[in-house]
Amino acid sequence: MTPEAYKQRYKAEDAVGWLSIDNALEGVYGKTEPRHYGPLCGIHFAVGGTDPIDGVSIYDSAKQEPHRHIISYGMSELYYDHEKAGGEFSKWGFEFTFRLKPFAKDKEDPIWAVHVMNNLARYVFKSGKWFEENHFIPAKGPIRLDTDTEITGFVIALDPELGRMETPHGEVSFLQLVGVTNAELERVMQHPTTNTVAALISELKRDNPLLITDLNRKS
Repeated sequence: MTPEAYKQRYKAEDAVGWLSIDNALEGVYGKTEPRHYGPLCGIHFAVGGTDPIDGVSIYDSAKQEPHRHIISYGMSELYYDHEKAGGEFSKWGFEFTFRLKPFAKDKEDPIWAVHVMNNLARYVFKSGKWFEENHFIPAKGPIRLDTDTEITGFVIALDPELGRMETPHGEVSFLQLVGVTNAELERVMQHPTTNTVAALISELKRDNPLLITDLNRKS
């Protein structure tokens, strides 16, 4: 899309990229309304600072098994900017997603998972280094700090339902954070390549095609 066509189609008050994400989610969830959290709703996740992510939507999914599906807004270009029209990638070129099996300590929505997304987003914004499919992230301990879960890191996969999309600002990949055990993480770190991560993700998909994170899963 050229800047001229962009200016003809959209108005300055349009959240062009945000609407693109909403459209992708509607393709999966129809007219189901998510629970939305973020600064625009008056909810801040950071203490004494600003949130790099503008918000998240959380859906209750019954596919495969009941789980919460969390999607970020803010790693891609969300708002009107005709100068960004027709780019190869929209800002960082991705949004985070996360699928979490209900966990006993999560009496309400797992906002701790949103903190994880925000911390990773903060790393990207500060370092200028972005995440891609088949990357891995050691958490240096349980991914939920107040537990003894054996899930101590993440691998990054393309969200099995959302995949990639083209937006007026460029391509956006929905990168899913997939919790892995310490044993799985050590295996990856012995041969830290995208091929090793891809092989692990393929193994996880055999019994877990949507790559739902279960904090009770053992090595």
